[in-house]
Amino acid sequence: MLQTRICIALAFIAAPVFASEPVIGLITKTETNPFFVKMKEGAAAEAKAKGAKLLSAAGKADGDNAGQVTAIENMIAAGAKTILITPSDSKAIVPTIKKAREKGVLIIALDSPTDPADATDALFATDNFKAGVLIGEYAKATFAGKPAKIATLDLFPGHPVGAQRHNGFLQGFGLQSFDAKNNELAKPANVVCMADSFGDQAKGQTAMENCLQKNPDINLVYTINEPAAAGAFNALKKAGKEKNVLIVSVDGGCQGIKDLKSGKFAATSQQYPLKMAAMGVAAGVEYAKTGKKPSGYTDTGVTLIANKAVAGVDSKDSKAGMDMCWGNK
Repeated sequence: MLQTRICIALAFIAAPVFASEPVIGLITKTETNPFFVKMKEGAAAEAKAKGAKLLSAAGKADGDNAGQVTAIENMIAAGAKTILITPSDSKAIVPTIKKAREKGVLIIALDSPTDPADATDALFATDNFKAGVLIGEYAKATFAGKPAKIATLDLFPGHPVGAQRHNGFLQGFGLQSFDAKNNELAKPANVVCMADSFGDQAKGQTAMENCLQKNPDINLVYTINEPAAAGAFNALKKAGKEKNVLIVSVDGGCQGIKDLKSGKFAATSQQYPLKMAAMGVAAGVEYAKTGKKPSGYTDTGVTLIANKAVAGVDSKDSKAGMDMCWGNK
């Protein structure tokens, strides 16, 4: 009888541990970029549907590693057993991630891998090299043999996503490039200017203005994302050159698709942040319930969106892009 009472008491004590809601953290690079706003919305919706508690934080700006380190530490202290992160500094964040994993915290990278990639348990992201290849192929088909003088408005040095998109674009255009595992930026002779935009519209405009000063005959611009593309367009328009330069980019946000439709740029590779975040939360809930961890890389998809179709390159139009976009419509 005593043994039975003890068992019942233990079961009563243990039950709330297993019944409590899983705590999942989401740490993005910034809170202002529409891409990360949509990611947070996707995570929040999935957490509500799965009965999980979502904690969220972000760096002050792209590249703010210290802010992300603090966020990880705070979330662990608050009971998070899964943390989803878009690393601002792919290398500098690794020691903090290592400490978190040693404490049993599941770490999933979203959108951007760490360096090395296996520093996290898993990566849910766009194939960023493929995203670059798609817009490179589109630009090559559009130029149809016409000589290209290229400006690249990149992210910042050493970031895997920036390198993959840049090098993928060059490969797609048929120029000498590096493979997807190399975080250096290739610079074949056709690239007459390379500048860091930090994915920001104002910095993108300044970068484009500087490139035009170096070489006013630029006729093709690759940008790391659509805010940088909007900045590049503003600089070109200010210089009276917007009609003679082809701009291609990556993201597929609703504002970006609107800009594409209005003719500010020609094509973009659309990615899906809501899907990344929802998959991350679902994996966190599964880990909380069963202890099962995801591993390796999961491709969350990419689609080429273009105003004008070109022969030999598969794409969807801006209407389809608006149907699938993220951000305010």
